[in-house]
Amino acid sequence: MDNDRAYPPRPILAASVAVFREGQVLLARRARAPMNGLYTLPGGVVEIGETMREAALRELMEEVGIVARIVTFNDHVESIVRRPGGVESHYVIASFVAHWVTGEPHVSAEADAVNWFSPDSIGHLETTPGLASIVARARSLIGLAP
Repeated sequence: MDNDRAYPPRPILAASVAVFREGQVLLARRARAPMNGLYTLPGGVVEIGETMREAALRELMEEVGIVARIVTFNDHVESIVRRPGGVESHYVIASFVAHWVTGEPHVSAEADAVNWFSPDSIGHLETTPGLASIVARARSLIGLAP
């Protein structure tokens, strides 16, 4: 984890996006801490001067090479990792829902695996906490039947 993000003095703002294509959702496996090795939605830290929507779309392109159109806000997610020395990381993540526009997913330094999954099949994956419920809510927000 980046030194400026380890044991932060306050929560860090981030954005993620549940991208759907033909009923499937795009998931990436984290290649870095925190949550290394777990599947999650593509996303990352909001940069100064950037809206949360802009951050979600930028991170989507940088991490996995996908362009999408945001449909709506989904929910906020809090990721807190506590260690004996204190709170190692604390992210407040604005999660959005989007439709795929173009691009094929590829791995990167931040995502060592990326693929489209049926929302009903992600229960067998090792995921970040609460991912299944975030994806289920996202799916309902864009009118995809469970």
